[in-house]
Amino acid sequence: MEISVVIPLLNEEESLKELYDWIVSVMQSNRYLYEIIFIDDGSSDNSWNVIEQLSAKNEAVKGIRFQKNYGKSQALDAGFNIAAGKVVITMDADLQDNPKEIPELYDLIVNDNFDLISGWKKKRYDNVITKNIPSKLFNAAARKTSGLKLHDFNCGLKAYKNEVIKTVKVSGEMHRYIPVLAKNAGFIKIGEKVVQHQARKYGETKFGMDRFVNGFLDLITISFLSKFGKRPMHFFGLWGTFMFLFGTSSAFYIGAYKLYNLYNGIKTILVTNNPWFYIALTSMILGTLLFLAGFIGELIIKTKGDEKHYIIKEEINL
Repeated sequence: MEISVVIPLLNEEESLKELYDWIVSVMQSNRYLYEIIFIDDGSSDNSWNVIEQLSAKNEAVKGIRFQKNYGKSQALDAGFNIAAGKVVITMDADLQDNPKEIPELYDLIVNDNFDLISGWKKKRYDNVITKNIPSKLFNAAARKTSGLKLHDFNCGLKAYKNEVIKTVKVSGEMHRYIPVLAKNAGFIKIGEKVVQHQARKYGETKFGMDRFVNGFLDLITISFLSKFGKRPMHFFGLWGTFMFLFGTSSAFYIGAYKLYNLYNGIKTILVTNNPWFYIALTSMILGTLLFLAGFIGELIIKTKGDEKHYIIKEEINL
């Protein structure tokens, strides 16, 4: 198998047949051995019926149907689990990604030995205020935080070596940060290709402004996880120890100062009337809690197993 095309979707019944024909045309003209994996992320329209019809006439079409809408990350993870192609291409189902980009993406992975190629929709047809400007700000922050010089982290059109998608686990809302996850896993040859962006032909976008807010929050999460995800004690333990030592030192100073004044007959306030007493006490408590958080984090990492955070309702050709 040369290429697996993984397509997550939600309520895209109008575009699926056209997208399928387009992909098959590209595959046949280049004589690729391929599979197309549709992941229906809990659609409420006839998307699954269309996928069943496509699979009935072409066994290269495979389908996964979720019990409910779990999100794009979970849909991609399900597709990655079964993808058998040497090169895995991801694209959206709304016809805004052009399948004619597939041969060049495939060549960059196979011939130029890239681990991952991320699409860059340099010229976009989205609303400037609600999408383009927030997207530029989001991508600038992602570049600064991750160290990856990519212009469009959120582009759905990407190409991967199969071993990349079998190594990287996508969960939560981390699909936009797969290049960062791949880099953290040791896949350092990550490139970018300018791809054609097309205006949406059918339906409405499934993403609102909240995706950018969530994106920034996820960026903070992945930045933390990339540094301390496997060793939380290095973060929580460090700060916990610092705060506990600060609190203990402050308490010792307060006590020593009180005893000194009593010994020399100097009038002094009660320890409990000294505001530094409460600062010291709070620091010791927080330091202990942070240390325990790091310890519990280490225990969780050592004992947790891989878990799927979605329920598959139906499958086709698997």
